[in-house]
Amino acid sequence: MRVPIIIDTDPGQDDAVALLLALASPEELDVLGITTVAGNVPLELTTRNSLMMVELAGRSDVPVYAGCDRPMVRPLVTAEYVHGKTGIDGADTPDPTTSPADGHAVDFIIETARSTPGLTVCTLGPLTNLGTALQQAPDIAGSIEQLVLMGGGFFEGGNTTPAAEFNIYDDPDAADIVFRSGIDLVMMPLDVTHKALTSDPRVDAFKELGNASGAATAGMLEFFERYDMERYGTAGAPLHDPTVIAYLLEPDIFGGRACSVAIETTSELTMGMTVVDWWGLTDAEPNCLVMNEIDDERFYQLLIERIGRLP
Repeated sequence: MRVPIIIDTDPGQDDAVALLLALASPEELDVLGITTVAGNVPLELTTRNSLMMVELAGRSDVPVYAGCDRPMVRPLVTAEYVHGKTGIDGADTPDPTTSPADGHAVDFIIETARSTPGLTVCTLGPLTNLGTALQQAPDIAGSIEQLVLMGGGFFEGGNTTPAAEFNIYDDPDAADIVFRSGIDLVMMPLDVTHKALTSDPRVDAFKELGNASGAATAGMLEFFERYDMERYGTAGAPLHDPTVIAYLLEPDIFGGRACSVAIETTSELTMGMTVVDWWGLTDAEPNCLVMNEIDDERFYQLLIERIGRLP
């Protein structure tokens, strides 16, 4: 049976690649809708970019719902310094010809959770939409089978502050609601994504696919990787968000353990930190499957093979 999913996202080049991976996998994943949130760039652009990826993939049957344009409490922080002014610089893709679906993303999440058995929610950006949905309708926590999210870090620390990863830092209050909700959580932190680096051969493999989706992916990765290569001195950049979709398709690519995870919401020094009790130092019950291992070769093989199926 196909897994029914909602993808909540703020494209971002790596979000865009994750969308392409999901849209290229209709036999396994039933993408009920894409919900957009402000994050890497403002909401207008994350919605536009999602529509562009849906059209690029030839999947205009998948609706895109615009969501929250700012975090629940704190001011919006964006990351054009990483992703460029559009969020998907390098894609060289036409503007979308379609429009967002009627209605708000939060309402769509609530209605879909209540009506869809076995729903998985995939979050690739700040958790504002889902946190707001849980605040408005706490009952949906019992209706969501699983949440797979990209966010956080523990041994790797943060990539926005020394303590915090961008998605969690951008809306720690929403993340706190989500991590205390009781939903079955799977977390793809920086500890995994920093082991899944781009490289010249991997980018070239997308170019060699000979399709528009492969060319757009290669262009986005070439733009995206420059920031991390300069920041960390690595030969490539971590491809964060596609790990969420890859986990649904081939979970044995990853390894981790169940841990208690809490979100820091009061200290400005460590705001947005994911406090992971990896070693079981407290009596807190595990609330999250936290990944720290990835077979990066299989991960990129999956990406290349699936994106090769698209137009």
